[in-house]
Amino acid sequence: MQLQQTRTGLNEEKLTTPQAELRTIGFNRKELSSEIDINASAETVWSILTDFGSFPEWNPFMRKMEGDLKVGGKLKVLLQPSGAKRGTTFSPTVLKADRNREIRWIGHLFFPGLFDGEHILEIESLEGTNRVRFIQREFFGGVFLPFLTGMLRKDTSRGFEEMNRALKDRAEETR
Repeated sequence: MQLQQTRTGLNEEKLTTPQAELRTIGFNRKELSSEIDINASAETVWSILTDFGSFPEWNPFMRKMEGDLKVGGKLKVLLQPSGAKRGTTFSPTVLKADRNREIRWIGHLFFPGLFDGEHILEIESLEGTNRVRFIQREFFGGVFLPFLTGMLRKDTSRGFEEMNRALKDRAEETR
């Protein structure tokens, strides 16, 4: 673990794996982020991310997803990173569904304030190319966060990386 001076002047905890980063962003708040460049169009990546029925075929992190992908809609998501003993099913609320650009939802463990996560899947077109940068982020908070940081550092970080690689493979093979 290293402390790093940031533009805000505060020291922030930075924990890194090859591409996933878990950092402290405030009192009892953390952000996990990971990104990958994909040789495919935003439309191709979007179509894979929104084809919930195919998730069991390719997604090693979000094993199942169903629901209504519109602002205010409810989803049902089964998260189970490889190597994790159990999965977690939760029902987040969609905050944003911007075609070919972003999916954002917020979920809670049991009820708001215990363990909350705002998950963001971003597709950023790289100018002048038929490539995108896929960015997966989540902001965490709640009274259980200190007890779940180890899981975020280990299992959730690995889940982000595995999903990103699997999305890249699937998108690039369908080009």
